[in-house]
Amino acid sequence: MISGTSAGFGRRAAALLYDCLLLAALLMIFTAGALFFTHGAAVLHETAGPWVYLYRAGLVAVIAAYYVLNWIHSGQTLGMRAWHLRAVTDEGRPLTWSAALLRFICGVLAWPPAALGVLWLYADPEHLALHDRLSRTRVVRLER
Repeated sequence: MISGTSAGFGRRAAALLYDCLLLAALLMIFTAGALFFTHGAAVLHETAGPWVYLYRAGLVAVIAAYYVLNWIHSGQTLGMRAWHLRAVTDEGRPLTWSAALLRFICGVLAWPPAALGVLWLYADPEHLALHDRLSRTRVVRLER
């Protein structure tokens, strides 16, 4: 069981920024593979036809896999590791597949518009963001 204080907005945003750098690289690699099938042409509806929807779904799948697999394996993404954060269940246990997937889906919905779902943690008595509440998970700050 893991315990710790709930992570604030600054640490969460910093971890997300770190993760975005790694995700940009992963998405570039995925896109390079897609360009192979379009013979170097941009992956647009005009060049790829209906395959462009598969490409877009692949981009989302790469992002989802990055978060879900990291949360299941260690509870931490690269950015969370750098900022000493870990995603756990309400009981402090590691995330299951269903909890990690639900957390990802709720997290995608919590950031727009203007990160209001994440800023909710300042109004919440336990300092949980909206997607923490909906998925019954939390991000805790680990002691060094």
